[in-house]
Amino acid sequence: MSYRRLTRAELRKLTSTKMPWAFLLVLAAIAAVNASAVVWGTDFDGSKTFVSTAADQQSLVAFAANATMIAGLFGAMAVAREYGHHTVIPTFLAEPRRHRAVLAQFLAVAIGGALVGLVGATLTTAAVALSLPTTDFEFLIAAGDVAQVILAAAFAGAAGAVLGAGLGSLVRNTGGAVTAAVLTLIVAPPLIVQLARDAASWVPNTLANTLSGVAIDADVSTTAAAAALAGWALLPAILGLAAVIRRDVA
Repeated sequence: MSYRRLTRAELRKLTSTKMPWAFLLVLAAIAAVNASAVVWGTDFDGSKTFVSTAADQQSLVAFAANATMIAGLFGAMAVAREYGHHTVIPTFLAEPRRHRAVLAQFLAVAIGGALVGLVGATLTTAAVALSLPTTDFEFLIAAGDVAQVILAAAFAGAAGAVLGAGLGSLVRNTGGAVTAAVLTLIVAPPLIVQLARDAASWVPNTLANTLSGVAIDADVSTTAAAAALAGWALLPAILGLAAVIRRDVA
């Protein structure tokens, strides 16, 4: 079976459940929270200076860090549930070369993660733009910066989803995979920074913010940030692929 057919089949499996709709609701809720912050939120002195400049607004709508975490959960759940429900077995029967089936699965999940980031960033940006007329400030982010925010979120979403998919392939239990994703993307990075200050610029959240153009005191270029974030995704994906090839899936 060709990679194209395998990937199409995996995408069909992803879209044939209610899970994408659940994540869409999460993205809409995050956008609503941002809009509410603009409408009703204030600084300590009662002003709204947190949206007074283009940089402030770009920081508010930057979604790449969120995309990494949300898509990481998406990827972990999408892959682990296949092993939990044994729906991966027909895939391996149709394509006995497991590495091809797993790579197609990872590609489909990456596409889904990219869409999570893309939709999330678009909804958040639109929500903030539509709520700004309730303040004394207009939408100040340049079109190029908006594009950077959205593309960064799409890339971060794809990377996060592949990372989660790799963990799902390793753990093969939905609860365990979700826990592993939370530990990897949310719990571990602050601990790493506490142990090694120089690592602060290389954890997923900072890398994602660097791609969005809103990282503070990050001494990493955009290209290096993209490569490092891809590295975070590829390591568990490679380990997961190796585990699937070696282990029994029944």
